[in-house]
Amino acid sequence: MHVITEHLDGIGFLKLDHPQKRNALSAALIDELLAGMDALAIAKVRALILSAASDTGVWSAGADIAELPLGEDPLLYSDPLEQLLRAVRHFPAPVIAMVHGSVWGGATDLVLSCDIVIGDDSCSFAITPVNLGLPYNTAGTLNFMRRLPLNAAKEMIFTARPIKANEALHWSILNHLVPNEVLEAFTLELARGIATKAPLAVAAAKEQFRMLSDSAPLQPGIFERIQELRHRVFKSADYREGIKAFKEKRKPVFTGD
Repeated sequence: MHVITEHLDGIGFLKLDHPQKRNALSAALIDELLAGMDALAIAKVRALILSAASDTGVWSAGADIAELPLGEDPLLYSDPLEQLLRAVRHFPAPVIAMVHGSVWGGATDLVLSCDIVIGDDSCSFAITPVNLGLPYNTAGTLNFMRRLPLNAAKEMIFTARPIKANEALHWSILNHLVPNEVLEAFTLELARGIATKAPLAVAAAKEQFRMLSDSAPLQPGIFERIQELRHRVFKSADYREGIKAFKEKRKPVFTGD
């Protein structure tokens, strides 16, 4: 088991619990998260807290690189991580990310898909596709554009630089930055406050936010051009080099081919 699922007094808890792989978002771990979300939705929890179960310094290492395919699109609509991000956005109650430690790659997209984010001084966030020569997908790029100032989203994606806690608060990645010793209590108090409100009204408000933020359609020509750009990248030698270098634990040498 890689995920702990609990609920108490109308609040659900999903805790990432695979420290040996730094809570990497493997297909197996994501399956457990999705099953846990289904169970908590059936239990009609009024708020859901997503956290790491243990203090390893890493909240999640992001996508499991060993599972990324070579020579084809690694971020298809049917990809487990994409399914998870949609499930978080569609969950019928607010999802609160409680973050202690560093967040990498697709796990940053997961945090940004949550409704509220609370972190402590140890937290940092990095989106790292350019380290692998990986073309980020349209849904993920739009999520960053909608959640962050455009220049901040560009800096994160262009540089893959970890954004420290104070910066994350400034860029509105975090709703609240609190000391580590009160992180859990602060998050639980916020969730309890939500749980006292009318659940149908809260669920309707969440769905309104989701639909309205997704309401601007892409023109077919723009979508096709983006797909063409991404196809060129995931077929490239640089993408193969990025994955190879990661597995060999060395710095990649990108040539633009």
